[in-house]
Order: sequence, then structure tokens, then C-alpha cells
Amino acid sequence: MTAISSLSQAEVLRIVTPEYPPYEYTENGKLKGLAVNIIKRNFQEMNQPISIEVLPWARAMRFIKEGSRDAVFTAFKTPERVRFADFSKQVLIQQSVSLFVRKDSDIHYEGDLRSLSDYSLGVVRKISYGLRLDSAIMRNNFIRVEETNEGTQNFGLLLSGRVDMVASTQYGGYHILKKLGRLNEVKELPVIVQEIPSFIAFSKIRKLTDMRDRFDLAIAKLKANGEYQKIIDDYFKQ
Repeated sequence: MTAISSLSQAEVLRIVTPEYPPYEYTENGKLKGLAVNIIKRNFQEMNQPISIEVLPWARAMRFIKEGSRDAVFTAFKTPERVRFADFSKQVLIQQSVSLFVRKDSDIHYEGDLRSLSDYSLGVVRKISYGLRLDSAIMRNNFIRVEETNEGTQNFGLLLSGRVDMVASTQYGGYHILKKLGRLNEVKELPVIVQEIPSFIAFSKIRKLTDMRDRFDLAIAKLKANGEYQKIIDDYFKQ
């Protein structure tokens, strides 16, 4: 099979994902996470075998662009990415992007990102935080932006005092801080930056629009029969 051929149902769909708790992460060598649970159940519904590989986000996106992997999750939809990836029409998970600061910080934020121009920001390399924050970063809205390879390193910048704030999904930020045992050292700024839908995206080079459409049908069914919400509820009960 060449890189430009369609994938048959019997073949394993090669999926990549970042280390992005609580949506997808490894623990004791096992892949876990809310999005992982939804992905596995949805492809089971499709009778489609899959493999999931955890990679740094920049490399994962490069592999999708090149066609050396089939799909990636959880991905925010951006103009750049739609040029090389077919995004599901159905939302995989709705995410809230927030800003986190040290507990003793006097940073005040009421929703206007321009009010934060005197502060430095930590982000994960090649991650989209939604149109509002991405645009502010492009406009050099912050005094300095520091990049890391994954979320735990990003919060390390904040905890060590190297940046004033970090951006993260709400659930992801609290998961990292809880795992580090440092929840009491950081606070979330009270206004959410943006609510953003995240998706699974299929490599255009791999010509998987039919697979994308089947994915949409399957997850729509799980949402309609209540199983999708049950997966979410069960995850947070653990």
C-alpha cells in the first residue's frame, strides 16, 4: 500500500496523540485518558482496528502533514491545519482554555487579553489554544512567550518563576498540578479565555474522508444513545 491509497477497513489505523492529560497520557506504560476512552469505544463501534502512538505535538502534526500516520487527536481546528487534515464534523471533546498563575500573583484579568501585555506566558510548542489566544501571541501581546514540549514542562516554567502565566486547558492544568502535588501553589484566572471544540483529524494525503465520515456517524450514535456522556461521567468518577 502506498502513502496515497485509501485505508481498507481490515488494516490498522495508525493514530498519533500528544501527552496531554487528562485527555491522553501514559501512566506506568499504559495509555489512558478521557479522549483515549472515547476514541477506543468509537472505533470499536466501527469495527476498525487502531494503534495509538504518543508523540510530541509538533512531530505528530508533521507526520499527519506528511502522511506517515493516519489520524491525530485531540486537535483544535485552525486554517493552517485544514490544509493538510480532514477534521471530523462531530466534536470529539469540548475544551476550556484558561490561564494559570502562581498563588501569590496579583495579575488581574477580566477577559481582555490586552490587559496582560506586561506579563510573560508559557505555552506548549505547536499547540493551538484557540483563535483568541493564538492571535494575541501572533500580535506579540505578551512581553515574552516561552515554549516547551509538553504540559508538565510548561507548568514547570510557572512554578520555577520563569514565566508569569501559562496557558492550558482547564482539565489538563488541574490534572498536571494534582500529579505534581502542587495544586495549592497555582490558581486559575477567573475568566476562561475560550471554549473550543477539539476533533480527530485525518491526514489528507492518506485519503481517509470515508473513514472520517464513518467516525462521525459512529460518535453521533454514541452521543444520541447516552453512551458518550457516560464515558465522560465514568472517567471523572474514578
